[in-house]
Amino acid sequence: MRIRRHFLIHSAAALAVLLPNAIAQTPTGARPPAGTGAPGGYAYPSRPAGDPASIARGKTLYDTNCSFCHGEDARGGAQGGPNLIRSDLVLRDQKGELLTPIIQNGRPDLGMPKFTLSNSDASDLAAFLHSFGINSRDPARKRPPSIVVGDAKSGEAYFKSKCASCHSVTGDLKGIGARISDPRTLQQTWLMPVVYGARGGAGAGASAAIHVPPVTATATLADGKKIEGTLGRIDDFIVTLTEADGTARSIRRDGDTPKVEVHDPMQPHKDLLRVYSDKDIHDLTAYLVTLK
Repeated sequence: MRIRRHFLIHSAAALAVLLPNAIAQTPTGARPPAGTGAPGGYAYPSRPAGDPASIARGKTLYDTNCSFCHGEDARGGAQGGPNLIRSDLVLRDQKGELLTPIIQNGRPDLGMPKFTLSNSDASDLAAFLHSFGINSRDPARKRPPSIVVGDAKSGEAYFKSKCASCHSVTGDLKGIGARISDPRTLQQTWLMPVVYGARGGAGAGASAAIHVPPVTATATLADGKKIEGTLGRIDDFIVTLTEADGTARSIRRDGDTPKVEVHDPMQPHKDLLRVYSDKDIHDLTAYLVTLK
C-alpha cells in the first residue's frame, strides 16, 4: 500500500489555530444543521457535497503544504498543529472565501507563513477540508501499521548527498533512532525539527531531541542603527526582539522602516518540503530509524 506523505510538519504552526475564532450568529430559533456540532444559538451553513475532482486536487495541496502541521487527517499534528476539522472558521467557510486570505497572507505573528496558492487552489483546499465528517472517526483516521516502508540503503545515499553538509550521523544525529523511537514522530521531526507555537506533547519531546537554534532577526532603523535579537513576533505593524542581554524590544513598523531581516535556521528544511518525493521521505526515514 502506498503511504502518502501524511506525516510532514511545516514551519512553522499553520491554518486553523491561526484562524480567528468567529461564528456567525443565526436568528433566534434557528436550528443548527444536523451533524455540525454547532453550539446552541448558532448554526453553521450547510453546503452541498463537494466536487470529487476539486477534493482530489485539494488533498494533493493539503499533503504538500499543510499535513506537516495539521496531521494526516487534518485533526491536529503531534507537533502542535491544531484541528482544522472543528475550526469555527472552516465550518463557516463555503468555497474558500474565508480561508483564502489566511492561506495567502499567513499569520507571521503566530508563525504561519504565506502560501503562494491561487484563489482556485485555496478553493480546492477548502473542498478537501469540507469533505471530512465532523462527528465520526472516518476512514482517514486509520493509520498503516508501520510507515517504515522505504529502503534504508537508498536513504543512506540520499542523506549523504542532501543532508550531510549540515548534519552528521556521528554528531547531531547520533542515536537519533533511539532518541526518537516512534518512526512517525521521527519522520515528522527530521522533516521539520520545530514548529512555531508547538505546545507540549510528543512534538515538544521530539524537538528537544534535536537542538534547533532560535529564529533571529536584525532590524535596521532609519538612522542606520541595527538591533539584533531572538525574534518574538513580526507582522505589518510591529516586530519584537529579545537582545542578547535579555532586553525586550518592540519596534513599530511603517512600511519598509525599519528594514527587518529574519534569520531562520529552519528555512532550508522548509524549502525542501516541496522538493522531497514520497520515496525520498520513506527511504530517509528507513535509514534514520537504524541509527541507534
